[in-house]
Amino acid sequence: MTKPDLELAADAIDGAPSLALACHAHPDGDALGSLLAMQHLADANGKPSLCSWPEPFVVGPHYEFLPGVATALHPTKFPDHPEVMVTFDSGSFDRLGCLAEPARSADELVVLDHHADNQRFGTINAVITDAAATAVVVRQLADMLDWELTRDVALCLYVGLVTDTGRFQYPNTTSEVFALAEELAQYDLPIAEATRELFEKHRFAYVQLAAMVLARAELDEERSFVAAWCTNADLARYGVAFDETEGLIDLVRRTAEAEVSCVLKEAPGEGLRVSLRSVGDVDVGRIAKEFGGGGHAFMAGFTTDRPIDGTLAAIRELLP
Repeated sequence: MTKPDLELAADAIDGAPSLALACHAHPDGDALGSLLAMQHLADANGKPSLCSWPEPFVVGPHYEFLPGVATALHPTKFPDHPEVMVTFDSGSFDRLGCLAEPARSADELVVLDHHADNQRFGTINAVITDAAATAVVVRQLADMLDWELTRDVALCLYVGLVTDTGRFQYPNTTSEVFALAEELAQYDLPIAEATRELFEKHRFAYVQLAAMVLARAELDEERSFVAAWCTNADLARYGVAFDETEGLIDLVRRTAEAEVSCVLKEAPGEGLRVSLRSVGDVDVGRIAKEFGGGGHAFMAGFTTDRPIDGTLAAIRELLP
């Protein structure tokens, strides 16, 4: 991306009478944090805005502490024809689910993202591929708009930054990332409390589910590959919602003998959602792309209608 793209985004947002903000379904910390940060920025600077994400209109309990999440608009109330719509962390119309049609109908569609495989589906595409998170793009955009941060903005941006860098453990953790984290921390952020909410606090039912998922994990030492899976029946048995299971991949990823880790989760009514992680030279983004998904070399995912066994077999065939 070239600098003028972000400038065009700033001009469009600055000149908009109001903003319609959206991110992808099952929003992760970066999508949700970036979305809410922009709404707080807009509100603090007198720019009317609303925000939403596609059905199912839920978030994981670990994100419920984020300021503004409880007042987000249900997608059925999202405007059909926004004047200026801004999307966050979404690589294509498909990722927007039921909000794809408003995005197609928007007079101006601003796409903010950091994924290299973004389809540049907006009228303005501010896709900064060397940014560690979409939250970084939002922070740069705030500078261009001359919009000052607030504590709520800083907290939302911090959540985007800390989740997409894997708590500052992934290869996208750079000196620039730490510099931004230091800046955000100056807003008196509840870092210890946020860390517990995001990564450490779970219902006992989830702990039981995670124990069962880990117990069935399979290690393919020849391919340096570990995989585990969670079915709809598992969710029902333990009374766990799908969006509570985001952290399962981080548990499986700890396997010392595996370079590539995988968690396959049946999403009620949505097919099989697959998360991939790499701690070596294997590009899991390339693997995910073979299934119509995408992501980064070290962190990627996709959705498929294939069964678990067939999906695992197909992934193994793509491993070196």
